[in-house]
Amino acid sequence: MRTRLAIRIHAFLERRFPERRVFLKSDTDTRFIRLRSETQLAVVAGVTLFVAWTIVATAIVLMDSIGAGNFRELAKRDQQTYRERLNSISAERDARAEEALAAQERFNAVLAQISMMQSELLASETRRRELETGIEVIQTTLRDTMSDRDGARKALAELEAETQGENAAPAVVASATEQMDMLAGVLHDTAAERDRIMADAQDAIGQRQELELELQLMEERNGQIFRQLEEAVAVSITPLDKMFRSAGMPPDRILEQVRRGYNGQGGPLAPLAISTRGEEPAPEELRANSILARLDQLNLYRLAAQKAPFATPVNLGHVRQTSGYGYRRDPKTGGRRLHKGSDFAGSTGTDIFATADGVVTHAGWQSGYGKLVTIRHAFGIETRYAHNSKLRVTAGQRVSRGDHIADMGNTGRSTGTHLHYEVRVNGQPVNPMIYIKAARNVF
Repeated sequence: MRTRLAIRIHAFLERRFPERRVFLKSDTDTRFIRLRSETQLAVVAGVTLFVAWTIVATAIVLMDSIGAGNFRELAKRDQQTYRERLNSISAERDARAEEALAAQERFNAVLAQISMMQSELLASETRRRELETGIEVIQTTLRDTMSDRDGARKALAELEAETQGENAAPAVVASATEQMDMLAGVLHDTAAERDRIMADAQDAIGQRQELELELQLMEERNGQIFRQLEEAVAVSITPLDKMFRSAGMPPDRILEQVRRGYNGQGGPLAPLAISTRGEEPAPEELRANSILARLDQLNLYRLAAQKAPFATPVNLGHVRQTSGYGYRRDPKTGGRRLHKGSDFAGSTGTDIFATADGVVTHAGWQSGYGKLVTIRHAFGIETRYAHNSKLRVTAGQRVSRGDHIADMGNTGRSTGTHLHYEVRVNGQPVNPMIYIKAARNVF
């Protein structure tokens, strides 16, 4: 049965691939190469497999190129968004600082005006009490005068009764009449003085009510200003606090270190002075000092963010990340080793930037790293930038975030042009992407 099957297969191949002969002729001899059906089938299958492999490989290369282009475009958009967000946060921070300073000035002016109004109110209250005391004195005097008048009238009536006879003395009558006129004048003047004092008291009470109303309106305006400032400060501090926590940096400890190492940049905001005479501070003073404390905290966050490596060492729109932090296979030895940083591949000469403020502790050749830049930052953090083609800084130089420190290259133990970026905390390597990703939603 196998013989019949083989005969049929051979006959089928003979029909599709008939036997061919290739003649090779020379001057003295003629030879030929016999190409059987099976040989022709093997050649066709090999050519087909080669063409198929070529098509698949070309498709993979094209898809990888398209994917790399999309990644670069996405990285470029992320970088642009990062810059816009950073500019927006900076502008918002400056605006909030200006608003806080303006609010502090307005609050000081309002406090001065309130103090003046309180003084006027106290003076008005004192004047009112003096007027009330004066009115009581006048009323007492008026009652005494009216009693004297009644007594004089009674004495006059008795005198008239005694002098009704023919021998009455006209001088005595004239004297009594003169006394009555004098008492009437005194009563008239006293009543006029009383009316004037009463009118002054009513005016003082009206002024007091107006001052109290104006003081209430001013307190409501101050409350609205305080609420707006408190909300603005809370909105600014919350994402920064989350950023430090995401990077594994306790905000309380970081802010305390920044406060101890404060060098005058930005300046802490001084709280409002509170009375030292044992008086209870006003609610407005307490709220103002709370806002100033939060603004001081925001300023410390800003200083801390400049000292920690939250920025990217390269422009992500022109490079791509090729390797991350962690264990991987060594292409030269074949063993597993810890890759202590992140690799970003790009063209030779690509700009490399410092990711935080600090001092350059090494700028030169180091075994394995090639041309290396090492920067010491605050909080025990150190960053390394390896395999550079050219160094732009020297040891001992102080740099700021975003300064151009080196050009990308392929020096040292490297398999291609790229940047090897490391972050070390207290000498131990950590994943640099922790800091970069923590700041992605803030800046």
